[in-house]
Amino acid sequence: MKQSYFITGIDTEVGKTMISAIVTEALEADYWKPIQAGDLDNSDTHKVERLISNKKTKFHKNAFALKTPMSPHAAAEIDGVVVSSKTMIRPETDNDLVVEGAGGLLVPISDSETIADLIQPEDKVILVSRHYLGSINHTLLSIEALRSRGLDCFGIIYSGNETKTTEDIIQKMSGVPVIGRVEEEEEFTAEVIKKYADKFRENLKK
Repeated sequence: MKQSYFITGIDTEVGKTMISAIVTEALEADYWKPIQAGDLDNSDTHKVERLISNKKTKFHKNAFALKTPMSPHAAAEIDGVVVSSKTMIRPETDNDLVVEGAGGLLVPISDSETIADLIQPEDKVILVSRHYLGSINHTLLSIEALRSRGLDCFGIIYSGNETKTTEDIIQKMSGVPVIGRVEEEEEFTAEVIKKYADKFRENLKK
């Protein structure tokens, strides 16, 4: 049975797109970013596509490609469009599917919905966390937000150097397993992405 994975982060700029590339490569899954806000000539889909080595992955078109690099609800208002989860149809595929969110779970996509409303009950939700002052709170709040909606967090992937005390308390208080860590890299190339894909593959398939 094919599986869908939803990649979300505790904040912006935590490494969500690089980790989406790693998960996509590890599973040779299809990739879909439902909402892209800004940077349309070098979108997250373009970035992931450049980093994938396998020949099986297909890259699906954004449901909404918004011109302004802002929160989706604000970018959509500028473009004069209405973003809604109800009109966002997932791509049809016989392959596993990696879905990359925009920002964190409670980033608004309209006056009444957030990124969390794009998650389907069957999705394996992967939370990308990165260490900074306040990241414990943001990580635990994100897990709580998922659980309040009846959604489980499948696992955490850390981005950046290890901070053991931070990770230990998150693990103890949340019980969410750690899939792996992406270290600080000078450059993310297809070779680097494949290295992490090989490392994470087993945990992703549990």
